[in-house]
Amino acid sequence: MTTHPAPPRGVNTTVTTTATDVTGLQRSLEGWIRDRLAAPTARISDLRKPSESGMSSISVLFTVEWDLDGSRQRADLVARLAPEPTALPVFPGYDLERQAAVMRTVADHSTVPVPRVRWIESSPAVLGRPFVVMDRVDGVVPVDNPPYVFGGWLHEATTAQLDVVQHGSVDVLAGIHSIPDPRSLLPELGVGTADDALRRHVDGERAYYEWTRQDDGLRIPLLERGFDWLEENWPSSPSEPVLCWGDSRIGNIMYRDFAPAAVLDWELATLAPRELDVGWFVFFHRMYQDMAEQFGRPGLPGFLQRADVVAHYENTTGVELRDLDFYLGYAAIRHGIIMSRIKRRSIHFGDSPAPDDPDEYVLHHRMLRRLIDNEYSWETM
Repeated sequence: MTTHPAPPRGVNTTVTTTATDVTGLQRSLEGWIRDRLAAPTARISDLRKPSESGMSSISVLFTVEWDLDGSRQRADLVARLAPEPTALPVFPGYDLERQAAVMRTVADHSTVPVPRVRWIESSPAVLGRPFVVMDRVDGVVPVDNPPYVFGGWLHEATTAQLDVVQHGSVDVLAGIHSIPDPRSLLPELGVGTADDALRRHVDGERAYYEWTRQDDGLRIPLLERGFDWLEENWPSSPSEPVLCWGDSRIGNIMYRDFAPAAVLDWELATLAPRELDVGWFVFFHRMYQDMAEQFGRPGLPGFLQRADVVAHYENTTGVELRDLDFYLGYAAIRHGIIMSRIKRRSIHFGDSPAPDDPDEYVLHHRMLRRLIDNEYSWETM
């Protein structure tokens, strides 16, 4: 039985994600599936939205059964839908075809476990927005709301089991980054020189920040100081671009017996220095661990520490990571922009009030401010 962490007092776990009536999707999806299988008797059952469905898009789980050459067939599937415009999407675009291309490339050129992509529907005519259908994978995911550091199956794990989670998760990063010649395999991701790749990524984040404030015009001084910090700490020689997952964190991995069973959520995949993924991976857990300690909880001390992650990654790949302080800081700034958008959504849907201080649109504003002021030690990570 999967257990979920209990939220500490003071943590708001109410998050409006979508107004989608998933039961209303079944008839349209069933007709579409019949065409794809060339099976007019195909039937969909048990269609539902998982409790851990994310905010950037929604997923629906379902089972389809059909007849093929006199034999009854069955498949457990998941459809990932682009978000509704009325749900104030977290990101400005959701290129499901590109996500599917990345997943298929990872499946074909590495041992990293990804769900099998069956079909892509680019037209909104069927379900009101594009979607992709994949095979369903069974397992458990470290939850984000409330964060897994407050309790749940990871807290019930032994030290040896946590080591399996940690090593397997870092192996996922190493496997993705080791895919050969990603520029040729995924030309749609586009890249120039190593410095161009990093510059383009940061420019994209600046554009994303401007997009998040297009409706209310609100500027967040802390994030704008963060962009200045990036320029002041820019790496002198960025690493060569590799295929990066983009949203590299254990909350986007499904585990079975503590080992990765499926790597999920590829919408931020890009070609960039490998440190982009490693920095995001280490930062994300540190942010949650800091949060747990602020609420007087132990969190998961000793888990996913910077030195251990770096050592295992470098031993596995034979590649030395460079300028990681910069990429840890960049991760904090990137996530700050995302959190500012999520806060705006929360305010819009009445889940939380607007803060008086615009910097508080960033969940980890204290951590980010200390980082920018050079008061935050990454060495303990």
